[in-house]
Amino acid sequence: MGNEAIENCSHDCNSCGESCAARKMEKSDFLVPMNAHSNIKHVIAIMSGKGGVGKSFVTSALAAQMSQKGYKVAILDADATGPSIPKGFGLHEQVVADERGILPAVTKGGIKVISVNLLLDDEETPVVWRGPVIAGTVKQFWSEVVWGDVDYMFVDMPPGTGDVPLTVFQSLPVEGTIIVTSPQQLVAMIVAKAVNMAEAMEIPVLGFVENYSYITCGKCGERMPVFGESQIDEIAAKYMLPVLAKLPVDSAVAKAADNGEMEALGIDWFEGMAEFLEKLARVTEQA
Repeated sequence: MGNEAIENCSHDCNSCGESCAARKMEKSDFLVPMNAHSNIKHVIAIMSGKGGVGKSFVTSALAAQMSQKGYKVAILDADATGPSIPKGFGLHEQVVADERGILPAVTKGGIKVISVNLLLDDEETPVVWRGPVIAGTVKQFWSEVVWGDVDYMFVDMPPGTGDVPLTVFQSLPVEGTIIVTSPQQLVAMIVAKAVNMAEAMEIPVLGFVENYSYITCGKCGERMPVFGESQIDEIAAKYMLPVLAKLPVDSAVAKAADNGEMEALGIDWFEGMAEFLEKLARVTEQA
């Protein structure tokens, strides 16, 4: 096929037998093959436009909620420079590998986890890697880890809209993303960036979770907005997306994370989100 023909090519080159360098790349062309010993049904990314909003907590607690409902659950920790997932579940050992690939760590409740911290000799060693190296590691977590049967995989994304979120959205079959935020004036702009990135990558935004939304008075039960008045309802209405949860400030969360007891936290804040994901899965599987 000559250069002129390539430039003018407008047909489906996948079916014509020609190797047309000018053909439009499809989204599926970027997907990384799943490990041969894995069967993952639903992949949900948990992202935030900025750090410090409790994204990893939401990932951990939602995974624990789905696991307690009887589903087979996994967490792919893509936040390589801030890998807090293992500590929240009390996982400190290094993962091992066999002839099939890397074997993920498994929590007391049966959640499968892979994280950079589970590869290091010392979990306090800083991960001083450039973006492309981290992005390559995330791809390996998908293709080289023996996940087995998984109903729901949650991907804990690094904050922002950089290399790694781009890699996750391009390389993994992400069904949708949940955006975690907090009640501050800066949030509207940060949320807009996250939403716009997801839309640009053709990833559905499933809804918002507002963390640190309020603190409950131990005496009267009044909810007090310690970080300012919530704007999440207005932001959600702007994008015509649901608010999946408004989470309080609770010292029990920090205690559970510090002690590696996220699965024993005993909160019901995520029940509504779990039901939402179940409905989404039924719709997807029927399509």
